[in-house]
Amino acid sequence: MNTVRLTTAQALVRFLASQYSERDGQEQRLIPGVWGIFGHGNVAGIGQALLQAATTGEADLPYYLARNEQGMVHASVAYAKMRDRLATFACSASTGPGSTNMITGAALATTNRLPVLLLPSDMFATRAADPVLQQLEDSRGGDVTVNDAFRAVSKYFDRVSRPEQLIPAALAAMRVLTDPVETGAVTLCLPQDVQAEAYDWPVAFFRRRVWHVSRPVPEPAAVERAVQLLRGAKKPLIVAGGGAVYSGAETALRAFAEATGIPVADTHAGKGAVPWDHPCAVGGIGSTGSYAANALAKEADVVVGIGTRYSDFTTASHTVFGNPDVTFVNLNVARLDAVKHSAEPLVADARLGVQALAAALSDWEVAPEYRARTRELIARTREIEDKCFTVGHTPLPAQTEILGALNDVLDDRAVVINAAGSMPGDLQQLWRARDPKAYHVEYAYSCMGYEVAAGVGAKMADPSREVVVLVGDGSYLMMAQEIVTMVSEGLKVIIVLVQNHGFASIGALSESLGSQRFGTKYRYRDGDSGLLDGEVLPVDLAANASSLGADVLHATSVEGFRAAMEKAKAATRTTVVHVETDLYGPNPPGHGWWDVPVSEVSALDSTQAAHDTYATHKRAQRHYL
Repeated sequence: MNTVRLTTAQALVRFLASQYSERDGQEQRLIPGVWGIFGHGNVAGIGQALLQAATTGEADLPYYLARNEQGMVHASVAYAKMRDRLATFACSASTGPGSTNMITGAALATTNRLPVLLLPSDMFATRAADPVLQQLEDSRGGDVTVNDAFRAVSKYFDRVSRPEQLIPAALAAMRVLTDPVETGAVTLCLPQDVQAEAYDWPVAFFRRRVWHVSRPVPEPAAVERAVQLLRGAKKPLIVAGGGAVYSGAETALRAFAEATGIPVADTHAGKGAVPWDHPCAVGGIGSTGSYAANALAKEADVVVGIGTRYSDFTTASHTVFGNPDVTFVNLNVARLDAVKHSAEPLVADARLGVQALAAALSDWEVAPEYRARTRELIARTREIEDKCFTVGHTPLPAQTEILGALNDVLDDRAVVINAAGSMPGDLQQLWRARDPKAYHVEYAYSCMGYEVAAGVGAKMADPSREVVVLVGDGSYLMMAQEIVTMVSEGLKVIIVLVQNHGFASIGALSESLGSQRFGTKYRYRDGDSGLLDGEVLPVDLAANASSLGADVLHATSVEGFRAAMEKAKAATRTTVVHVETDLYGPNPPGHGWWDVPVSEVSALDSTQAAHDTYATHKRAQRHYL
């Protein structure tokens, strides 16, 4: 057997450089590079291996320097999302805090079912120097390290305690990364001594491998059962989720909707699968859904979920589907999602499943009256949206006005990135996406701090698109460091920094729950009340962005914002457009509910009143059986 003597880290780098994914005949690098921040746990292992690969040409695996370990995971996840889960990055971190900083990113990846390869450095496998710097000593066992915290948030976890263990571990990691059902964070813990340890590796381990991403074919009997339900439907509704986008089902879905007249609502991950101005597109559904989508959901007798996992925001905490006799048909590559809500499951690739349904229903469509009802609801929804865009709020503009202007100035291929705060709710109702990659809102883990780092990954995934990071001051303050990475890598990203000096989303939620916006504003502590409700803090986030290397433009009005955006679009460097909006809204009208429990007993009148309202909504909540 041919062998080559390499360290474990050198072997891993050579292996990763030879991995490819393939779907529909198109091959691409599965791991096009490695993000990293070096410390004593990986600088002499993975770091040395990447340097050697770059200088000798023995492996093509570029290294990218991040500024925060969580940030580099977010960038990798955003890249994977843009590439339909067919490519992602590896992330290397040092021992202890460097590695545990990646746990939040791992949870985000797994929750969103997006692939990322994590390589946290671990303590000495030999234990010769225990306890070493940054080592957690656990009296219950000598094999416990902080990296065990990755187990709960990883779809695959392994610790490579001997060099030869890398062979099965690396192959298993690639299997999970390329499995559309199982994918998420994949974690291979690498003890720092093992990284530098040499071994005689089989040369065959480094051969070019192509991992074929399958399209599971729908079972004919399952298609027939789904078709029978749809043929009996009077008011069917499609809910398009992320699976419709990742499978490339957009064209098939649009044709199916046009032919049958079934209206299509979307989740955050599914927005853009059907263009916003398509005659069957009714907008976002659920807690922050549109007027049309939620009205149709309330009446729907058959709901066809396509590639959705039915989060509580999609179902409005099990209240949006109001028909007592509603039934579900769930087309999903994962059986876990296909059987939710006691559905008739159609376990298959979304594109192939939609095509199968379309072929079987080629002679069927909804009644003309239902098409007319859909058109009427869409027209009313447009009136609501347009009013939000033109509210004319003073002295500071409303956030919805800024979103309206942003809608106007960006072309159809521009990518808007967001994750947390009040913006996802506003965007689900108001963003007008015509391209399946134009709407990049991470709303499975809804992680503050995702946006700026995700801008890096999205731009790297498709440099031909304008990438616009839409971020509030709360999320910006969580993690803005990757602006430095944008600058150092020469990436042109537009960052729209909306500052309202507080947490608008949680503030409004707090008020609705009777908690009076407590602890949700950026203020000095008041000397009399002892609460954080004094004067506004003198925080200059624009100056901060400038100090990180970005160009900065200021806007004080909606018209000024439009002008600043045109300048930002013409720029060649990362540019921040800073604008202040009113912390108190107004926001789009609510058409759904979200289950956030209110204190059953309270000395506050506001909380007592909120609990009465909560109890009323709670009565509409149900299991779909």
